[in-house]
Amino acid sequence: MPTEDSLFSRRDIMRLSALLTASGALPFLNARAARAQDPDEPVRIGYLPITDATPLLVAHGKGFFEAEGLAVEKPVMFRGWSQIVEAFLAGQVNVVHLLSPITVWARYGSRIPAKVVAWNHTSGSALTAANDIDTIADLGGKTVAIPYWYSIHNVVLQRLLRENGLKIVTTGTPAADEVALSLMSPADMVPALAAGQIAGYIVAEPFNAAAEINGIGKVLRFTGDVWKDHACCLVFMQEQDLAQRPEWSQKVVDAMVKAQLWTRDNRAETAQLLSSANPQKYTPHSPEILARVLTPSDADTQGYVASGAIRHPDWKDKRIDFQPYPFPSYTEELVRMLKDTEVAGERGFLSDLDPAFAATDLVDDSFVRKALERVGGLPAFGLPEGWTRSEVVQA
Repeated sequence: MPTEDSLFSRRDIMRLSALLTASGALPFLNARAARAQDPDEPVRIGYLPITDATPLLVAHGKGFFEAEGLAVEKPVMFRGWSQIVEAFLAGQVNVVHLLSPITVWARYGSRIPAKVVAWNHTSGSALTAANDIDTIADLGGKTVAIPYWYSIHNVVLQRLLRENGLKIVTTGTPAADEVALSLMSPADMVPALAAGQIAGYIVAEPFNAAAEINGIGKVLRFTGDVWKDHACCLVFMQEQDLAQRPEWSQKVVDAMVKAQLWTRDNRAETAQLLSSANPQKYTPHSPEILARVLTPSDADTQGYVASGAIRHPDWKDKRIDFQPYPFPSYTEELVRMLKDTEVAGERGFLSDLDPAFAATDLVDDSFVRKALERVGGLPAFGLPEGWTRSEVVQA
C-alpha cells in the first residue's frame, strides 16, 4: 500500500510539472506582485530535510544571518519540491535551495524572475542498490527509483545506464537490457528497497546512508565519482530582491558562504546541529546517519574504493562538500546533458537553450564573488584561484 508520503509525492510531482510552466506559475507570480514589498522583510528560508540544505540551516543555527545584521525567521521545512517552489513564487519564502535542473525549468519554463546566486553544496548523492546487486549492469530488467525528472540524480543515472549499455523505460516491465525508472518520494525509497519493490534508488543524502546503516542496501556509485565536484542544489533568489535590496542580498550570501566555511571545519558538530537530537529539529534524521555522510571514516572510503562505489580515488571527492562558487562550465554542461536526458513534462525550451547563454542569464555570481573575496577567495575552500574550471564526467 502506498504511504501518505508516497501519495503526496505523486501529487507533488504532478503539481511541480504544472508549476514549471508559464501558465502554471503565473497565478503565484501575480499573487507575489500584488503584495506590498517590505524593504525590511526578514530572511525567510524554505528547505527540504536533506543534507543539500546544510549551509542555509547552519547559517540560521549558528547565527550567521544575525551576525550580518539581518532579521531572520526560523527556516520552513517543506515535504516536496512543488511546495517549496509554490511558496517561493508567492513570496512566502525568499531564499531557497533547489535542484539545479529545477532552476533551469523555473527560469525558462515558468519564466520566474529569479536567479541562482550560489551553490549550496557539491556531491552529496549516490546510487544505492539492494545487497545482491554488484554492478550497474546487474540493474538490467529491474526498477530504479528517482526523486524527480528535474534532478541531477536523473541526469547522472541515465548517463551511467547508457554507458553500461542499458536503455531507459518509464512504463511496462523492463527487458533484460532495460531499466525502469520510477518516481518516488525519498522517504519511501528505503522501505521500498527493503521490501524488494525496487532494485535501487538514486537520491540525496542521508537516504543512502540510512540504507547502509540499516543493512538494507549498499552504495553502488557516488554521483560525485561520476561528475567530479558537481553541484546538486543551488541557492535561488528573486531578481526583485537582488535589484532592489542589493545590500540585503549581499548579506544573505555573505552569511551562507561563512556557514559553508564553518561546516567544512566542523562536520561532526554539523551532523548534530542538523539532526533530530537538536532542539531546532531541522531534519528527522539521527546523528548517526548524518555523521555517516558528513564524517565518513577512512575505512569507509577504502571500502568504497574496493567495491567500486568510488572509481576515481585520485579525485579525493568527499561524500558531501561545500563551496559556493557557481562555475559557468557546470551550468553549460548541465544544459547540454539535460538535452540528452529523458525528462517528462514540458521541455520544448531546451532545444533552443544555448548553454553559454544559460550560464550567464540563469546565474548572478556578483554577490558570491564579493562574499568569497571577503573570506580569502576560492583558496579558502581549497580551490585554486580563478573563476573557471573544466568539467570532468566519467561514468
